[in-house]
Amino acid sequence: MTLRALIVSDRADYRQQLAHHVTLEWRDALPAEYEPATRGRLPAGFTGIAYDVVLLDHEVQDARGLEWLEDLADRPGFPPIVYFAPGGAGAVRDKAKSVGALAVLTRTDFEHADLCGALRTALASRRNVLAETSRAALEQCPPDRFGSVRIRGHRCLRRLAVGGSSSVFLAENMRTGEQRVLKIFRQVPDIVEGSTTFDRFLREFDLVAHLRHPNIARIFDIGVADDHLYLAMEFFPGGDLRSRMRERLDPQQALGYVRQMAAALGALHEVGVLHRDVKPGNLLLREDGSAAFIDFGLARQLRLESDITGVGTIFGTPHYMSPEQGHGSPLDERSDLYSLGVVLFEMLTGDKPYIAETPLAVIYQHANAPVPRLPQNLAHLQPLLDGLLAKKPADRLPTAAAIVASIDALLKSAAA
Repeated sequence: MTLRALIVSDRADYRQQLAHHVTLEWRDALPAEYEPATRGRLPAGFTGIAYDVVLLDHEVQDARGLEWLEDLADRPGFPPIVYFAPGGAGAVRDKAKSVGALAVLTRTDFEHADLCGALRTALASRRNVLAETSRAALEQCPPDRFGSVRIRGHRCLRRLAVGGSSSVFLAENMRTGEQRVLKIFRQVPDIVEGSTTFDRFLREFDLVAHLRHPNIARIFDIGVADDHLYLAMEFFPGGDLRSRMRERLDPQQALGYVRQMAAALGALHEVGVLHRDVKPGNLLLREDGSAAFIDFGLARQLRLESDITGVGTIFGTPHYMSPEQGHGSPLDERSDLYSLGVVLFEMLTGDKPYIAETPLAVIYQHANAPVPRLPQNLAHLQPLLDGLLAKKPADRLPTAAAIVASIDALLKSAAA
C-alpha cells in the first residue's frame, strides 16, 4: 500500500530530504510539497482528505510551526501530523505532543527507521479512520447515496478507496444484483476546463465502452449525479497487479501478464485511444487469473483537482512515464509500450529501472540513463526489454501486436 504525504516546509532542500526518506520506503509515493513562505497559510477549508500524513517543519514562517500544528490538528478529519522540532527544544516537543502531533522528531537529527515507524502508524490510523467514517456514513445514508452523491439504481456496499480526484465504491445494481465499481469524480470536467475537455472525454469513453476485449475492464455506464461525474465499471475481486508484485514474479508469469497488457493496449490503439497511465495499479485481476486494464487514458483527462491551490501537476506516474511523456512532447502508441517495459522490468527484478530523489530526476533518467540490464539468468529477455525501453520511439517495437508476437515466441521457446 502506497503512502500519500504532504510535506510543509519553507526550505526546498528540507522538503526534498523528507521526500527522499518517504520514497526510499514507499517507492510509488509522490510526496506533495507546500511552501508557506510564498504561499501563506493553508486555506481554512483544506481538510487534507487526499493525504495519509502531513510532515510539518517547526521552522515554517519564522518558527511558527506550533501555530500551524494547533490550527491543522483542530480541523475535523485532518490526517496525522509528524512534527519536526529543533534539537534540544524540550518545551517545543512537549507542546507539539500536547496539541496533537502523532510523533515529534528532531528536525536535523532523526533516524530513517523512526520516521518510517511514525509514517506506518499514521498510515494505519488514517485507513482505520476513513473506514470507520465510511461505515458510519453508510449506516446513516439512504442505500443509493455514495458519500454526498446520490446515484439512483445502485446500492452502496462500501467505499474502496479515496484519492485527490475521486472516490471509489463497491455497489450493487438494484435491478440485476450484480456487483459493480462506481468511480465518482470530484467535479464535472467542463466546470473547470471548458467543454472541450468534457467532449473529448465523452468521445474517448464512447470508443472504449463499446470495446469487448477480455483484457479491458468493462464500463457499464457513465453519468452525472449532483454535479459529479461517475463511471460504473466491472468489479475485480482479485485486486491489482501491484499487490501481486510484492514478490518478484517468475519469467513465464511476468510474460503472461505483459502479453495480456499488450493485447489490451493493441485494442485501445486500434480505436485511437492511448492509455497514458500504464502501471501495475491500473491492471486488475479476476478470480480466474485473467487481467484487465482500467482507466484507458480517462484518468489523465479527469484528474482536474490539484492537491491544494489549483496549480497544475504532472499527469501520469513518473516512474512509468516514457521520455516523451515526461517532457511534454507529442505522444503516440509507443509511449504506452515504453511504460509496459517499465512494468516488465519491475516484475522480473522487483525494482523500478530508474530511482531518484525527486520525480523530475526520475523523468530525466528515463530520457538520459542507459536501458537497465537484466541479471544473467534473464538475459534471454533483454532484447524484448531493449525493444520496449528504447529512448527514441522509432527504436522501440512498433506496435502492441509486435510485442504479443515476441512474447509468444519466447514462451514457445521456453516450452520446447
